[in-house]
Amino acid sequence: MKIAVIRLNMFEHISSDAMKPILFGILKSLTPKRFDIEFFDERTERLPERIDADIIAFSVETFTAKRAYILAKKYRTSSNIIAMGGFHAGVMAEEMLGYADTVLVGDAEGNWERFLVDCENGKPKRTYYADETAPLTELYDDGKTYKHKYFGLGVHQLSRGCKFNCGFCSIKTMYKCVRRKPVDMIVRELSAAKEKLIFFADDNIFYDRSSAAELFRALIPLKKKWACQISMDAASDDELLSLMKKSGCFLVLMGFESLSRESLSEMHKAANLSLDYDSLIRNIYRHGLLIYGTFVLGCDGDSTDVFERTFAFAKRNNIAVTNFNPLIPMPGTEVYLRMEREGRLRYRKWWLSDKYRYGETAFVPKNMSPQELQDGCLKMRTDYYSAGCILKRLFGNKYNFLPMNFFVFMAANLISKKEIKRKQGQLLGGVLGETDAD
Repeated sequence: MKIAVIRLNMFEHISSDAMKPILFGILKSLTPKRFDIEFFDERTERLPERIDADIIAFSVETFTAKRAYILAKKYRTSSNIIAMGGFHAGVMAEEMLGYADTVLVGDAEGNWERFLVDCENGKPKRTYYADETAPLTELYDDGKTYKHKYFGLGVHQLSRGCKFNCGFCSIKTMYKCVRRKPVDMIVRELSAAKEKLIFFADDNIFYDRSSAAELFRALIPLKKKWACQISMDAASDDELLSLMKKSGCFLVLMGFESLSRESLSEMHKAANLSLDYDSLIRNIYRHGLLIYGTFVLGCDGDSTDVFERTFAFAKRNNIAVTNFNPLIPMPGTEVYLRMEREGRLRYRKWWLSDKYRYGETAFVPKNMSPQELQDGCLKMRTDYYSAGCILKRLFGNKYNFLPMNFFVFMAANLISKKEIKRKQGQLLGGVLGETDAD
């Protein structure tokens, strides 16, 4: 049987910020050799008008759901099987079954193999549910899996799930616990990887202190340069930060989310509540690491002054890269359920609406208008990646001029500047033509 696996884009254009899809390597490892499997990444290539495959499988996130449904209609034939999985399946399996023959809920491990056997027997089930206790797959790349070079950046994953439960985050809709790969498996993966530059796609690489220290020590001999996401509890630990730097870390992604205690409480960001952000940032800089900071704006405690205060904080601290995001009610999260209960959703299903545009406010904020939230976030993004602000931040932190740091700082800022202009105001996926989403 022939299989086509598609990694979707939010829009019908080539992206400049696409990272290597881990899913391709996982599915290659799980697929028996008797199957012929081909991978397409819509972010880096134009999809063909017709795909000749027995199984067409889509990896679906909420922002790419409409695109998946449009392409499912396009590629469906009387003889092929349309399958969908990914984060969106965890909360919207019934919705997906309106467009797919089969929906795989949860991780690929176990699910994918059972699905393929059933397809061979001509009896695929409508829904498959993963066992969250299944061990994680060792990443496999035979050199033929990926058509695109992805800027020479390798993407790996040590764990799945997160120890926190933030109200706006969709991670818990898919993962109820945290599962981790053994350190020796990670060492084998990275030793086999051709890339010298690695991003760890874990939602939080810092599960506990002892396991983090064990990992960082094991990475030292590999001489890789890497970036990761960490929680605030790791940012004040000098021994861990020193180990991270020694083992090749050059950038940490951190969710500051808000400067307001009220908003942090609303988001259930308990780990952030008692922290001095400025002090933590200085401590990270002392170890020569760059920071990618994320912020969420539009909580019930936020008024229009939140934009200026948050922007000034990020600029003052010379944060290398930022995401200033409007609060987004993701399906299945506490935020979505609360907004739905209070009648504050502007679209019943914003991800399927033919009116909703990327960057638009999908709900009614309490202390500002939807337009004020949309405009405020866009202005912050645009101003932060203006030439003057980029230069100010570049020269404001001496660690930006370390060889690896300078390259990453400039590349990340220029790509972010380009993608903001391309994405803002774009219609997700195309026209689905189903008005019940509005």
